[in-house]
Amino acid sequence: MEPRGLFERRRQVLSPNLSLSYETPIHIVRGKGSYLFDVLGRSYLDCVNNVAHVGHEHPHVVGAGQRQMGVLNTNSRYLHGAIIEYAERLSKLFPEPLSVCLFVNSGSEANELALRMARTYTGGTGIAVLEGGYHGNTPGLIDVSHYKFTGSGGHSPPPWTRTALVPDEFRGRYRRDDPSRATLYAADVGEAFRQLDSEGHHPAAFLSESLLSCAGQIEPPQGYLTAAYEHARAAGALCIADEVQVGFGRLGSHMWGFETQGAVPDIVTLGKPMGNGHPIGAVVTTPEIAETFDNGMEFFSSFGGNPVSAAIALAVLDILEDEKLQVNAATVGTVLKTGLDTLMRSHSCIGDVRGRGLFLGVEFVESGETLEPAPKIAQYVVEHLKKRGILLSSDGPDHNVIKIKPPMSFSESDAERLISELDQVLAHDFVQGTSLIQPQD
Repeated sequence: MEPRGLFERRRQVLSPNLSLSYETPIHIVRGKGSYLFDVLGRSYLDCVNNVAHVGHEHPHVVGAGQRQMGVLNTNSRYLHGAIIEYAERLSKLFPEPLSVCLFVNSGSEANELALRMARTYTGGTGIAVLEGGYHGNTPGLIDVSHYKFTGSGGHSPPPWTRTALVPDEFRGRYRRDDPSRATLYAADVGEAFRQLDSEGHHPAAFLSESLLSCAGQIEPPQGYLTAAYEHARAAGALCIADEVQVGFGRLGSHMWGFETQGAVPDIVTLGKPMGNGHPIGAVVTTPEIAETFDNGMEFFSSFGGNPVSAAIALAVLDILEDEKLQVNAATVGTVLKTGLDTLMRSHSCIGDVRGRGLFLGVEFVESGETLEPAPKIAQYVVEHLKKRGILLSSDGPDHNVIKIKPPMSFSESDAERLISELDQVLAHDFVQGTSLIQPQD
């Protein structure tokens, strides 16, 4: 069907706040590796869809799902080997004492469950979160997602939520020229808990992404997470690491984002990359916290960890290991970041390049002196790269950050193509030190 007709049908039956990407949406019908294909057969290099963690439609993932679906799919109240094998393999990827798994169907469900566990363990209700943080689409998670409750259609957070400063070294309160920035940012987490406690909301959890995605691909300064966890634990709270966006080797240097800071959380939440697009999520925690959670009220998720989901998740782990995709993320990420750093020196509209592995952000500014955000430039770049067959999107509180989170199969040639095409878009349409202008002859 012609895309316009499909759009009109969609508009009639789907909620209007279910957004579409791009000014002219793409009718995608197929995927393979790092590429998506539209209804006309045109290919697009996918630089942002981190759902397909090991590549779109990987044959090992597809085969595992098909085989298990042809035999059995049921709930986890029956004994089944796949869920146990997956829990054993997954738990071995974590440092001690993180060794107990609970399975759900999404990152949102995982974060909801993690908060429930933290409140059960501590007896508290107070949650400290970070500016720009996003943790899921349920009412309870919107209440702890600064990115949502301060945005359009949002509302004031509940009294049991306090927001600490985002540890942004580029445009935050404490920047790269401040040697105490990690300590100062972490101290604000402690202040958030003091405020909660003074108002009768005993601390329950510090919930944060190890590197922040919706906040603009923010990598905290070294030492931040360890110090922030110390403040949280001193207040009597548990530390929850939301690894939905950055886990499973995406950062290259480490399997998990919290490991880049030398920190160990009390609870870890996982989501979309686990099943390469198939719905599965998980909470990983300590035996002590799991035992406390076993308080008489059963935890049960009808489809969490079902045999098909477990088979697919096992296949994803196989591919990560067999194809050495964490090593690939480190290698290709270095090529990509080096190229982007070179572009930043050539194009003054690029204010910052940050991140690691295949989790990178490019922040656009109107001026390197004022650091005024340039969302129009970011959006222009997104739209014009799409015309060149490259898919990206913008994010951050000012929507001026291009986020780069491709499938882990992303190759060096893919990285070089992205850098070259971005350079051409910027060279054709921008003059150094000026705002967006018309294309030049």
